[in-house]
Amino acid sequence: MSTAVSKLDEIKTGKWSGGRSPYGVEYGKIMIWLFLVSDSFTFTGFLLVYGAQRVAQATWPDPDIVFQSIPFITDSGAPLVFVGIMTFILIMSSVTMVLAVEAGHRNSKKEVVKWMIWTVIGGLTFLGCQALEWTHLNHAGFWFGDIPDSYRGVQERGAIMFSSSFFAITGFHGFHVTIGILVNIIVLIMTLCNVFERRGTYLMIEKAGLYWHFVDLVWVFVFTFFYLV
Repeated sequence: MSTAVSKLDEIKTGKWSGGRSPYGVEYGKIMIWLFLVSDSFTFTGFLLVYGAQRVAQATWPDPDIVFQSIPFITDSGAPLVFVGIMTFILIMSSVTMVLAVEAGHRNSKKEVVKWMIWTVIGGLTFLGCQALEWTHLNHAGFWFGDIPDSYRGVQERGAIMFSSSFFAITGFHGFHVTIGILVNIIVLIMTLCNVFERRGTYLMIEKAGLYWHFVDLVWVFVFTFFYLV
């Protein structure tokens, strides 16, 4: 029986031969991508409902008025400054995650640990800022189904929808950030315990990074819908 390999079965290694098969993706990464795609549909649905509510209402709270405070500094006169700081912190945590993934590709444990710590700090700082913002808005009279007295009357229906949608959607995003921080802490501990060095790969850092970048990307849309539009 002939054992000769046909031309069709030969491994293609040339520059124009197709290269690596697109189906050779690691199973865990495929599952992460499937989860992120499905989760994006959930956020899309929430934001579409919010957009439909806003279009249907004759009046809607002005973000420049609602979000004009900086906790411990001023209660007014600084529209969107605090949320801008929050957004910058979250984006920078995404940058540190990229650096952690890159260090993992080089099997540099020390750098992975450093950048993962900064990523966790960034996530915790963002959540802390969000908690301050929620506390301030609650003291101002906003909450699920509740609004300040200044919005009673003609503006009441739109203001209640805005308030309820804001806390629901930013809270749902904050839950995702919390999960991401816990995952990053677990991955950091595994790195410190040399789990990935024994495996010979830091692929888990890349998987955690995919989720963290998704959380950051979703915030860009939440920021746009609630704070800018």
